[in-house]
Amino acid sequence: MRRGEDFSTAVKRGARAGRPTLVLHLKLTEEDRPPMVGFVVSKAVGGAVVRNKVKRRLRHLVRDRIVRLPRGSLLVVRANPPAASARHERLAADLDAALDRLSRREQQR
Repeated sequence: MRRGEDFSTAVKRGARAGRPTLVLHLKLTEEDRPPMVGFVVSKAVGGAVVRNKVKRRLRHLVRDRIVRLPRGSLLVVRANPPAASARHERLAADLDAALDRLSRREQQR
């Protein structure tokens, strides 16, 4: 995801699921396209090197889980400051828990 309007659509109109290390915003659209994912890692997480490391780690984790998202999904993964020092397993567990929570919410609709 690269366009600012896609980010704002997902954050403002999508469902939200938070965990200690990250927050997910998911917006389902009617468009027939592959899911798009964007990452937000603010300066609160750390300096440029730390932010890029967190973003790479999150991108790697999401790559394996993108098949769980329905077509036309807009997903924004926002890292919280604890993500900088979190172990890989913790980030993966938080990501899975947040995705499960969002998918349960969508099934209830």
